[in-house]
Amino acid sequence: MELKTTIKTGWQKFWIDIKSYFNVAEDLEPQLDAEQNIRSGVSFKGSQLIVLIFAIFIASLGLNTNSIPVIIGAMLISPLMGPIIGMGLAIGIQDFALLKRGLKNIMAAMLGSIIASAIYFLISPQYEGSSQLLARTSPSIYDVFVALFGGAAGILSIACKNKGQVMPGVAIATSLMPPLCTAGYGLATLQMRFFFGALYLFLTNMVFILFATWIGVKLLRYKKVIYNNENKARRIQRIVYCVVGVTVAVSAYLTLNMIRTTIFINEATNFVETEMVFPNTQVLNHKEYVNNGKRYIDVTLIGAALPKDSLQLAMMNKLDSVGLGGTVLNIKQGFSIANSNKEMNSEQNFGQFYKLMQSEIANRQNEIDSLKALVSLHKQFSDESIRISPEVKVLFPSIKDIALSHMVATQVGGNATDTVSMLFVNAPAGLTIKEREKLTEYIEVRLKRKNIHLTMNPSNFPWPSSSAK
Repeated sequence: MELKTTIKTGWQKFWIDIKSYFNVAEDLEPQLDAEQNIRSGVSFKGSQLIVLIFAIFIASLGLNTNSIPVIIGAMLISPLMGPIIGMGLAIGIQDFALLKRGLKNIMAAMLGSIIASAIYFLISPQYEGSSQLLARTSPSIYDVFVALFGGAAGILSIACKNKGQVMPGVAIATSLMPPLCTAGYGLATLQMRFFFGALYLFLTNMVFILFATWIGVKLLRYKKVIYNNENKARRIQRIVYCVVGVTVAVSAYLTLNMIRTTIFINEATNFVETEMVFPNTQVLNHKEYVNNGKRYIDVTLIGAALPKDSLQLAMMNKLDSVGLGGTVLNIKQGFSIANSNKEMNSEQNFGQFYKLMQSEIANRQNEIDSLKALVSLHKQFSDESIRISPEVKVLFPSIKDIALSHMVATQVGGNATDTVSMLFVNAPAGLTIKEREKLTEYIEVRLKRKNIHLTMNPSNFPWPSSSAK
């Protein structure tokens, strides 16, 4: 019984200690002070407006030059978080005047940012979309979670005395300014996929920062502004719920498509690299993509032309076997001057072709060098055999013929191989053991080689003297 009581008491103390780490009540500022801090950042006037303009151009420059540090700098100085958190507070305490003011300011900031960035990209000398621009056009469910947790961290840092460096981190994580500048790029270049994708990404971030702020205000038990019209408050809350629900649904749908596309691209890439391997034909380049729900693989081959129909049929059967059935496979062959202009239009294809040719040249050169070394070795043995034969005749009169060879010995049924230098001797009267040792030592010193293996009077060996008879 005492043991149970001790365990229970210890567990209660442990739980109290754990809860004390997450207790923020003692660190909270008074509601009026926190509200004043939020309300002061809702409006864009004076210095805040000028800072917003500067942030727009900095973000546009960063996106234009594909510079991540510059983009991060624009996120840090952007004041766009102010009206969004203000709207979340307004919904939480039912201050509809503040909500109207925050909505008005964020709409003005969006419009001003898009127009300013569009003007910048119209006069910018660099007109191509960078990877950072492309990254701001594909909102997904992950952006929802980033905005949700970022907004929660933002409202908590504002409500607490110990603010630390939370807001700059929230500004970077939630990424509000770059999507607006990307939308301006899409407007300037008339690329609506950039415009609508980036605008939706911004709205996703904004809605969930607002939603997290609203939930945070509820949890912090902030007192509501007293209004007689409760129906209006409930109506606005229903609107917010509907907007959040639609945003989550669209983001989840886009995320599912993104995951499916990524899986397809990985599987298709692996298929091309493992299945489309041919002896005298190589893959020059390949592209896997999804367009309007249809999956495509484009492959360009270089080298010996393969039978088109049988190749297409074989590859389609393999696609079915690896779970890629229904994919459209486009195979292009040949790389002649007459028909390859279209294939070589892009700088990427030039680079791939150059690397491929360099690799092929290097492989061929290695083969040539290896064959040259082999031919040189055999020629050296034959020349040396002819050159030393008169000397052998003087030193060993009983020897009639000699033959030198450099051969490869292989283990039957195994992988062991070795190179062997052989000396064949035709001496009908034979040689003593001492003469054999002396002959082997002489050949090794004369030819500057070690481990010469001597074979005496091999049977059925085609000696020149025997052939002459």
